[in-house]
Order: sequence, then C-alpha cells, then structure tokens
Amino acid sequence: MSGDETSAHPGVTLSRPLALGIAGSPRRGGNSDTLLAEALAGAAEAGAATDTLVAAELGLAPCRGCNTCSRTGECILGDPWRDVFTRIDGADALIVASPVYFATVPAVLKVLYDRMQPYWARTHVLGRERPVRRPGAILLARAGGDPYGFDAAEATTRSVLAVLGIDVLDALKVAGLDAAGDVEQHPAALTGARVLGGAVALEAISRQSG
Repeated sequence: MSGDETSAHPGVTLSRPLALGIAGSPRRGGNSDTLLAEALAGAAEAGAATDTLVAAELGLAPCRGCNTCSRTGECILGDPWRDVFTRIDGADALIVASPVYFATVPAVLKVLYDRMQPYWARTHVLGRERPVRRPGAILLARAGGDPYGFDAAEATTRSVLAVLGIDVLDALKVAGLDAAGDVEQHPAALTGARVLGGAVALEAISRQSG
C-alpha cells in the first residue's frame, strides 16, 4: 500500500504512502483534471507517492445488478475489475476529481462507482471485516446555471468513499468553469486543491506512522 521507502524517524523505516487520484472526466486535460493534478502535486510535496486512475480508460462495463457479489464478495463480470480494485486497495489515500454533469458525476465515473458494490456486499451482507480507514478528498468542477449545484455529485461520491472506508477531509467545489482551461483563471482554487492534496498526504503519513 505504499511507494518508495523513506526514513521518517531515526531507526524506523517507513514507506511513502500512496495517494491515488481518480479522474472522473470523460475527457483529458479539462478543469477537473487540472484540479486533480494540483492536488497530487501537493500530496507529492508533502511526501506521498502518487498515481492516477482514469475512469474513462478502465474499460469497465456497467453493473448488471445481478447480486452475485452478495453471495461471493466478487464481481461476476469478466472485465479488468480485479486490476482496478487492486489499485484502489493498494492506495493509502484517495482523491476523486470530477466535473458535474446534470447535477451529478459523468457516466464513466458512475460506472466505476456502481462497480464498487462488492465492497458493500462484503461488509453489509457477508459480514466481512470493514476496510482500513484511509483519508481522502473530493474535487468538483462545474459551469453554472443548474439550480441543483454540487449536491448530488458530492453526495454520490461521499457514498462510494464511505463504502471504501475513506474519511473525506474536505470537498473543494469550483463553479463558473464553462470551458477547458477556465480553472487557470481561479488561482485560489488551484492553491486550494494543492493544499488539500498536501493535507490528505500528511494525514496518510500520520496514520502510517501512528
């Protein structure tokens, strides 16, 4: 669950915690991707190793609602879900970034969210041990005009992170981003994302050393 080894205390060798970013946009290089890059840069500055999971590139099929995972704890679909779960399980912290589409997250990210059902089934149906608690954060970007704002996207993301055992330190929400690159005109948002990423990494380091 970690990256390169470092000496955090005299005589004690700890590995660098891994902060995994989940990019939820169907396009690369947009505003939510930029926020995620800033957050992961902040995490790296704080001492974490970083990696990014791009939802649109995972090749996951939608959940069928077959409930097989409620009997076995595993997904029945024959796509790359095992590799995806391994990367999520191997992270010491999670940072999710997404644009807001019709008040919620894009379809590519919602597919990933729905495929988290085995985690819920393992603990709530099969009674297995809950995941180790890990820190995390949410980054959301939207244009404007939708009267429902960020609420649905944030609630959906928090629901999934709760199942994964993630303690969300904060949610950074940036509005008024109509076109790719608009976030560059919001330096406070970029700084906030970097600071939040650093806070997540420091919390992961604290939990690792504690």
